[in-house]
Amino acid sequence: MTLGGFSPTPAKAASLEELIGAVVKIKTHINPEGSTIRNLGRDREGTGIVIDSDGLVLTIGYLIVEAYAAEVVTNDGRAVPATVVGYDHETGFGLLRTMTPLKAKPLAFGKYADVKENDNVVVASGGGSDNVSRATIVSKREFIGNWEYALKEAYFTAPPHPSWSGAALISRDGKLLGVGSLIVGDASGAKIHMPGNMFVPVDQLMPILGDLITEGHPAGPGRPWLGLTTDEGSGRLVVNRVVSGSPAEKAGIQRGNIIVGINGETPTNLTDFYKKLWSKGDAGIVVALDVMQDNSVRKVEVKSINRLQHLKLNSSF
Repeated sequence: MTLGGFSPTPAKAASLEELIGAVVKIKTHINPEGSTIRNLGRDREGTGIVIDSDGLVLTIGYLIVEAYAAEVVTNDGRAVPATVVGYDHETGFGLLRTMTPLKAKPLAFGKYADVKENDNVVVASGGGSDNVSRATIVSKREFIGNWEYALKEAYFTAPPHPSWSGAALISRDGKLLGVGSLIVGDASGAKIHMPGNMFVPVDQLMPILGDLITEGHPAGPGRPWLGLTTDEGSGRLVVNRVVSGSPAEKAGIQRGNIIVGINGETPTNLTDFYKKLWSKGDAGIVVALDVMQDNSVRKVEVKSINRLQHLKLNSSF
């Protein structure tokens, strides 16, 4: 079976039917007290990818975070209850495990280093061959998110896939390269209009996979989290949103404030701001922000936390 000229290399990969069989739909229902409901909703749907023979399903974390119930739907329409296994805010990955094993061959992992820009790939979302399309690796580079999120390495593809959340990025030899996270306006990074998708490389899963399975989260205290959505524009860092109940809100930071300093240093852009924030220590440190409010600058001390402390998570965490 081929798809628009795509055919897995027989010596290296399973058939396309087997590849698609490992890509499933997921549905989750979120804790009504969850802090992510405002932005992500109470009922979420997207894609998951079977990565072992016991029903372990990899997805993008925002589909499962704060979920109290979940199910996986195979391409033949069979719905299987699942439990939340783990979530990692830093990579954005989430894991589910079905109550009974799925009749699907797990996808093998590819490597970020083996993929080149302009390589042809396939993007697959749950629901069968109708949800599979060709794409091109437009760029490989860092990604900076305004919700205190950053990846040193990410894939950017075009054209965009309409169901990108948790979608599988698959190489020509049938290996899983990444998990769909976002639609972006410029996949190239050249500041032009080129809609596409951002995928989190699966390479970033392996160092934390054991901890996600056994503990529900990566080991250690995690990065300091403030609870800010910060936009970069005209050389300024403007607070666009303050998460309710977050350390930033408790410290008195408000929407529209401008961040002009962190721990006595001036951040040059959002990337630099995160670098300075995360280089000072682990979650729990006190972060000193210089904030412009009503045309005057004041110093605000924010006691950071681990992002997980703010979420309504499954007891397995």
